[in-house]
Amino acid sequence: MRLEAFAEHGQFAPGRIAEQLRTTRDEVAQTIGLGRDAVLRPERIASPKTQKRLREMVEILNRVEPRFGSALIAYAWYRSEPLAGFDGQTAMQLVREGRASEVMAYIDAVDAGVYA
Repeated sequence: MRLEAFAEHGQFAPGRIAEQLRTTRDEVAQTIGLGRDAVLRPERIASPKTQKRLREMVEILNRVEPRFGSALIAYAWYRSEPLAGFDGQTAMQLVREGRASEVMAYIDAVDAGVYA
């Protein structure tokens, strides 16, 4: 999915992300490990921490979407599929812990055939 689908006025927009993934803003906040205010209050949406977490989630979804053929299936994978080598944690759990770079490295390794 194109990044523009998730952005509005030059920043990632939780409302657009929720719309594209057919979910709620509250669930978007939960999946990135932030409170409800982070995706509802304009000043919190614009904060570097919120924007970073939203960007990380969108980047991960964009990396795996071609594998699954749909942003919705990629989102389901992100939320529920345990990753090998991470003690059964999902991509969502790792992002919530601030470990998005490890998820992206894992995806790159799988794409390179390391875990195939």
